[in-house]
Amino acid sequence: MAKRVLAKDQIVKLIVGAGQASPSPPVGPALGSKGVKSMDFCKEFNALTAHINTGVPIPARVTIRPDRSFTFDLRTPTTTWLLMQAANLEPRQNRQRGAGRPGHESVGQVSVKHVYEIARIKHTETRLSGQSLQGLCKSIMAQAKSMGIDVVA
Repeated sequence: MAKRVLAKDQIVKLIVGAGQASPSPPVGPALGSKGVKSMDFCKEFNALTAHINTGVPIPARVTIRPDRSFTFDLRTPTTTWLLMQAANLEPRQNRQRGAGRPGHESVGQVSVKHVYEIARIKHTETRLSGQSLQGLCKSIMAQAKSMGIDVVA
């Protein structure tokens, strides 16, 4: 069932580590400027992500109503993070990056099986459930190529 978003509602997109939400940046300033108590969000977010490994980047979409109440939807970890985990790569300088010159240099490899597993994870999201697994796999393979990660059989 889709939730209705009214014209006056504001949407804030955040990427926070699972179980690591705190009122410090980026959560505090993003929500505090909209008049939302960031501590309330942090408690709820940490409770909902308690079953996930600590530190996994979880995108959250926070809908803020005019009365300063809020709801949020959690999504699956970012595709770049999942690809880097499958290729056993560590993010450089706390950022998710691949090769400096994709197409000219390679930073790692993932198998088609890894791509399929990532597609199955992403397919659980409501916004992507209408796409076929084959289409998601093609999209993930294109993203891996743009990061400098080779997909092997």
